Amino acid sequence: MGGVYRSYPLRDVALYNGVTLLHFGLAAAGLLLAYDRWPVVAWVLAIVYLLVALGQMYVVMPLVVCAACVYTTMPGSRCVSGMNLVAARLGRRTPAEEFEARRTKGVLSHNKLYMGSLIAPIPLLAVGLSFNFSALALAALLVVAALLAFRIFVVFKRTACPHCAAKGRCPNARAMGIA
Repeated sequence: MGGVYRSYPLRDVALYNGVTLLHFGLAAAGLLLAYDRWPVVAWVLAIVYLLVALGQMYVVMPLVVCAACVYTTMPGSRCVSGMNLVAARLGRRTPAEEFEARRTKGVLSHNKLYMGSLIAPIPLLAVGLSFNFSALALAALLVVAALLAFRIFVVFKRTACPHCAAKGRCPNARAMGIA
């Protein structure tokens, strides 16, 4: 599988963020399609979903999780999401010992918000489809589910976690048997 990366290749950063943005974007588009009989509901669901998903990934993560990540303090480093670069510019650093707690502790922990933002569109799309079937919304549901599986089994297990310098402290890596 290879060793630990001090700086992830740009292709891995692009893959990670591309899959993330595609997942979030297709999920929001699917919500618009699945709930199109009720435009206000559709737009509220899609916008709230996008705000929460993008906010937890590109605002909360650099401010809370990345601040305690080894990549934020390692000169010349780049993690798989690239968010360590944002966290370093913000100047928010906390002890690396807090990394796991910042990922997992509390009702609104990053792990719960992150996985929730990846999983939530699936049941939301299924409910919308049960009231208002649309082939395009069904396609969005299937693609979002496939992107979730791809993220877990390829992006996490093969691209991100095996090469991460923080995998020894990461509950996600331990859960996948990588740490």
